Amino acid sequence: MKKHNYSAGPSILPQEVFEKASKAILNFNDSGLSILEISHRSKDFVAVMDEARSLALELLGLQGKGYQALFLQGGASTAFLMAPYNLMKENGKAAYLDSGTWATAAIKEAKYFGETVVVASSKEENYNHIPKGYEIPSDADYFHCTSNNTIFGTQMKEFPATNIPVVCDMSSDIFSRNLDFSKFDLIYAGAQKNMGPAGTTLVVVKEDILEKSGRTIPSMLDYAKHIKAESMYNTPPVFAVYVSLLTLQWIKEKGGIAAVEKLNDAKADLLYTEIDRNPLFKGAAAVEDRSKMNVTFLLNNADHTAAFDALWKEAGISGLPGHRSVGGYRASIYNAMPIESVQVLVDVMKALEAKV
Repeated sequence: MKKHNYSAGPSILPQEVFEKASKAILNFNDSGLSILEISHRSKDFVAVMDEARSLALELLGLQGKGYQALFLQGGASTAFLMAPYNLMKENGKAAYLDSGTWATAAIKEAKYFGETVVVASSKEENYNHIPKGYEIPSDADYFHCTSNNTIFGTQMKEFPATNIPVVCDMSSDIFSRNLDFSKFDLIYAGAQKNMGPAGTTLVVVKEDILEKSGRTIPSMLDYAKHIKAESMYNTPPVFAVYVSLLTLQWIKEKGGIAAVEKLNDAKADLLYTEIDRNPLFKGAAAVEDRSKMNVTFLLNNADHTAAFDALWKEAGISGLPGHRSVGGYRASIYNAMPIESVQVLVDVMKALEAKV
């Protein structure tokens, strides 16, 4: 039976990517060697890294605009640390928007480096919406936000205008929708949602914001050093970078971010329409802030849980239970999720309605 993978991460990837990656594990570029064993300094892999970095900028519309793309390690959790290390000045301060668990984790790391101003938070409402109407201090060294909150199913639809550098954690919606990415000075995203397997993190940074903090930064945490070494200061996660490249190529072949966004809109509309129509279910996030990547929803009557769980499992659905912070269900409908799989979930929801 076909499995419909709604896991929040590591998550679904395109079938074509799996097939190409599996062949490369056995024999990469007809070299007689596996992608898992080739030297990261070999001509074949240097070409992979160069294309991956270039294609990331191309898809984001940032080529020739003073940005560099890096594929690093340590996940977004290390980026929480690297952003203040590189951008917060000695005796400086940073501004943060608290919109969920991972934003809170980023705030915690920033506090090790200096004054960290939380401009707004939706914590008291269990992060069921994106805070709005806040002011960003003009004397902060940068403003940090999280574009999509995987756990709570909320997503920023607009980003504030400010004259200070803007840093954004886009781990769970990178390459999923068209934005003016030039409004951001630093973007980071763990690969394991929309881009590749766990093990690498995409960093896109505007070079002219670096080396201004006055800090002595350890080499592995210094973005400028990674840029100078062309993202290979140390041995990179070769396989994760390669699969990320395959996924970026897949996005380009689909027609780029604009084409992928159109499909994502259709998937989200299909599922949210059923949640709002079906009297057995309700959405967990504020309607105006609903994520198009992570759809969180609840049963109105917990007595129906066993019946619903049996139905979606029988239909081959996997990874649907919600995070413990929210409960209920979370359907992660990342770029590679086909609309046919979303229809399977909608049909299961309708089947439950007919059954009870």
